[in-house]
Amino acid sequence: MYFDIAAKKAKALIEEGNATILAIESSCDETAAAIVENGRIIHSNIISTQIALHQKYGGVVPEIASRQHTQTICQVVDSALKEANMSFYDIDAIAVTSGPGLVGALLVGVAYAKALAFSLEVPLISVHHIEGHISANFLEHPQLEPPFMALVVSGGHSHIIKVNTYGSYTLLGATRDDAAGEAFDKVARVLGLGYPGGVEIDKLSSLGNCKAFAFNSSVERENNYDFSFSGIKTAVVNLVHKFEQKDEPVPVADIAASFQESIIGTLSIKAIKAAQEYNCSVLVLAGGVAANTALRNRLFQLAKKNNIELYAPPLLLCTDNAAMIGSAGFYRLMKGEISDIDLNADASMSLFE
Repeated sequence: MYFDIAAKKAKALIEEGNATILAIESSCDETAAAIVENGRIIHSNIISTQIALHQKYGGVVPEIASRQHTQTICQVVDSALKEANMSFYDIDAIAVTSGPGLVGALLVGVAYAKALAFSLEVPLISVHHIEGHISANFLEHPQLEPPFMALVVSGGHSHIIKVNTYGSYTLLGATRDDAAGEAFDKVARVLGLGYPGGVEIDKLSSLGNCKAFAFNSSVERENNYDFSFSGIKTAVVNLVHKFEQKDEPVPVADIAASFQESIIGTLSIKAIKAAQEYNCSVLVLAGGVAANTALRNRLFQLAKKNNIELYAPPLLLCTDNAAMIGSAGFYRLMKGEISDIDLNADASMSLFE
């Protein structure tokens, strides 16, 4: 019964080409809600971060994250409505991240979204987390349209993706082990820096010599678009141990700068190469590591040099947020892709056919 009503409403929204979407994101350690109009206009974007809760553990603790989502989600959604000066009855559809991510955290958002969609009798839209990160650029750059190349770099993902059209993606390359964000966090922990590691290494790197040490990726020169950062991480660990064993001071800033240089060099070179090989004049940067200043600067320089137009979201939209889910959800809705009330969280959800 619910799905029939929702499908009828979705059809009407598709015919109008307009929809105001309440979006929910809870895949990791941010509880977020946003209201987005037509995939491009942000009316509100509320993010409740859990960084302070997880800092003492040096990383996200799934059980703590899930519990905090449960305690926070109602308040976050209420704040999103208030900021947009709207009520639940102004909402045309509900979009939610259903994967990938921490399954317990995802379940909180999915359960809330299903209950709300059912009670309001509006369409429910399942959104892939990576698709959300890519779509963050639509919110900042209204002129951006597919096709284009995308470099997605975050704590759990390092992908090069060809965006064919809205909702259609081709995976060209991915990490074989640690994602870039994971490597940043682990190296930061070894260097005695705080969490999240990417932010701390980015700050410290400006004080160090990026050519002090050579950390080379095993796939850096391979003729493909894959990444591998585990070896670089291990090389940093071994180097730190050598200094400690000799009872010598660890040159933390130089190691951080050299490590970051290796990461951003591999990411940048392969992303530009993919854009050139596939004749894409537009390259999009997305994901949490897209906030890294060195990566942004390097990509802008290389893109300009190679006549490629680079788009990147503002820092607020690089981190996990619900506005990006609302944008992706709109284009899924316009394709008639809605979910029934049996939608479930999928920690290993795939974006690619």
